[in-house]
Amino acid sequence: MGAAASARRNACPVGPAPDRPSGGAVHGAGPAGTGEFAPGAAPAPRPEGPASGTAGGTAAPEEARKGWAVPRSVWALPPVAALALLFLYPLALVVQQSLTPDNGGGAFDAYARVFGSRAFHDALGTTVWLAVGATLGCLVLGFTLALIIAFVPFPGARAVAKFIDVFLSFPSFLITLALLFLYGTVGMANGLVTEFTGAAEGPFHFLTTPWGVLLAEITYFTPFVIRPLLAAFSQLDTAQLEVAAGLGARPARIVRQVILPEALPALGAGGSLVLVMCLNEFGIVLFTGAKDVTTLPMLIYGKAILESDYPAACVVAVVNIAISVGLFGLYRVVSKRAGA
Repeated sequence: MGAAASARRNACPVGPAPDRPSGGAVHGAGPAGTGEFAPGAAPAPRPEGPASGTAGGTAAPEEARKGWAVPRSVWALPPVAALALLFLYPLALVVQQSLTPDNGGGAFDAYARVFGSRAFHDALGTTVWLAVGATLGCLVLGFTLALIIAFVPFPGARAVAKFIDVFLSFPSFLITLALLFLYGTVGMANGLVTEFTGAAEGPFHFLTTPWGVLLAEITYFTPFVIRPLLAAFSQLDTAQLEVAAGLGARPARIVRQVILPEALPALGAGGSLVLVMCLNEFGIVLFTGAKDVTTLPMLIYGKAILESDYPAACVVAVVNIAISVGLFGLYRVVSKRAGA
């Protein structure tokens, strides 16, 4: 019996049990079907959840915080309210005044009276032809000057381009005053002629005519065409010009077939902007002293300030606003296609 007991003790030595993970044996970690823990095997991962302290536990607080987030529409209310108060409300008052005649008649009596007047027809025609003529002049002159600045090397070309940027900030009446000093009734040109010829007055009196207004508008608005053209020319691949010149193309053909197609979007954007600005120009017409030139802005000024006919002035203003908004929409479409 002593020998049998000794053999059993040698077969099953007494010692510390192997380490097991806390919480009991991990089933499935050992041989299949044994449920034992295999030495050296990694313990099975614990399921994650709200109690584990991982990302699953923070999902609910994050969703709660998102639920308390302020909608974007609320943040947009203050600027929209300020815009409506400062801009839309005065425009609404203009429209309301145009529909409220002083004599208590119908809502559209002022419109019928203004649309039937010869003064409105003349002002509308003068405004349109001056705006279109000035736009065409600015396109031709601006394209020519932009070509010279961008592709004809001369000393000071960069300074001229910088001056154009500064010129855009000048008020329109400043250019008109400069033209008056040069070509006005008592300007430098007439003074030189009278001094050398002894005549009673000089020959230059065109500033008080529609042609003088047209010259002043072309002079002032041409840089608004040059600026986008210079930006477009800076993106032009000069290799195309070199290849065309190497193939024997003349400068006129290079301009027509290589440069002009690239400049068309910029020409459209600048031309539509000039058209909108010429339509609403008031200072140039006023400072030239052209009494026979009445545009829509001048008609508004005359009806409101000189005649105190506010419903008629508001009717003309509504027409002017409608045309301006339509042309501005055209400008945005063209400038978007041009990448401006």
